[in-house]
Amino acid sequence: MTAARGPLTGPVEGLVLAAGAGRRFGGVKQLAPLDGRPLLEHALRALTGSPALDGVVATLGADAERIAAAVDLHGARPVLVEAWQEGIAASLRTGVAALRPATQAVVIVLGDQPGVTAEMVDRVVAAGRATNRAAARAVHGGRPGHPVLLRRELFALVARLNGDRGAGALLDTVPTVTVECGAAAVLDVDRPGDLPR
Repeated sequence: MTAARGPLTGPVEGLVLAAGAGRRFGGVKQLAPLDGRPLLEHALRALTGSPALDGVVATLGADAERIAAAVDLHGARPVLVEAWQEGIAASLRTGVAALRPATQAVVIVLGDQPGVTAEMVDRVVAAGRATNRAAARAVHGGRPGHPVLLRRELFALVARLNGDRGAGALLDTVPTVTVECGAAAVLDVDRPGDLPR
């Protein structure tokens, strides 16, 4: 894979992956209350609150109708992942396929990462625009996390992902710039006991 040619100047959209069933959580994780709002809403607010983005897509799958009725999407476009039981790859493929044709890059956040902020999103987009590398990602102490920016040249590779794995293996094979974003970049909610963090 070669580096992207030229600067990233076109539109960038956000993508919240939230189609999973949250089996380890033991319930509808997206609706778990945190600071007076459903868990999913925190990630949505981070992306929709970023001036660096030109739109946001949110993937829903398990309990989609219930989640859509209970969560303020803050203007994000919901997309149904029919094959959500396959795992995160299905959510990623569906979300990227739903981006607008003019979109030149996507910033991906997990729906169970309530600590991600609009400022983190802005920093990752700025890093992506300042380099000719194919991707940019948030890290904490060298540990990879989210948000993650992928340029359009990687979308065809995303379309070939499968199973319960995201873009991590893909990022290991392409030129990527890293952005130190603090502990929030690597913290997610797997079980109810994670919420107090």
